Amino acid sequence: MKAKLELLALVLGFLGLVGTVAVSAMPMWRVTAFIGANIIVMEMLWEGLWMTCMWQADIRTQCKVYDSLLILSPDLQAARALTAVSIGVAIAALLTAFGGVSRTSCCKGNPRAKGVTLVVAGSLFLLACVTTLLPVCWTAHSIITNFYNPIVLEAQKRELGAALYVGWFTAGLLLVTGIILIYRYTARRKKDEGTSVYYAPQEYRLADADEDPKEDTVDTVAPARSSQAGSLYEKHQYV
Repeated sequence: MKAKLELLALVLGFLGLVGTVAVSAMPMWRVTAFIGANIIVMEMLWEGLWMTCMWQADIRTQCKVYDSLLILSPDLQAARALTAVSIGVAIAALLTAFGGVSRTSCCKGNPRAKGVTLVVAGSLFLLACVTTLLPVCWTAHSIITNFYNPIVLEAQKRELGAALYVGWFTAGLLLVTGIILIYRYTARRKKDEGTSVYYAPQEYRLADADEDPKEDTVDTVAPARSSQAGSLYEKHQYV
């Protein structure tokens, strides 16, 4: 059961890594909002972190990479950096988790090192969850704020894209993976503490300078001699 739990954490961590890469690459962070007089549904604009795409019915989708980073809004600029950090942290967390599971030979002779490896991997997965969740929530907040802002034109308003929903799901996977690995570390630590053997130190009493150490010795020879003499005396009486 414990090995299956660790295997589940590895699978969820790998899916979280794939989801993080997908969130960064998907162009559907912001999509066209069909509201008001905007009833042209034959085309749709997608805005992502690295490119913008125009989807038209019965025509292939055309995408164009941003010519400059300054074209992006502040939330998308921050999302670029945070998603890149999230991918790197997720890769490091997955590689570290492989060394911490019980089925691998890494640190097999040192249970303490394996436990530390597990908790480090779990912490990295939690960090990847945070760095994935921050840009997704920030972008969603910006989209919702502009959508209900009366100053913003209807043609400039956007809706939540599919990449944001994938990002929330991916953050959940990374969160569960980190919790499982940290739980396994605490379970191993409690097991090691329960099986440890503690030896109580022996107490030694030092003799005083005036005390004769011969007084504490027991004379076992004297009783034997006295009993032997008594038996000989009794035999002599009968003679």
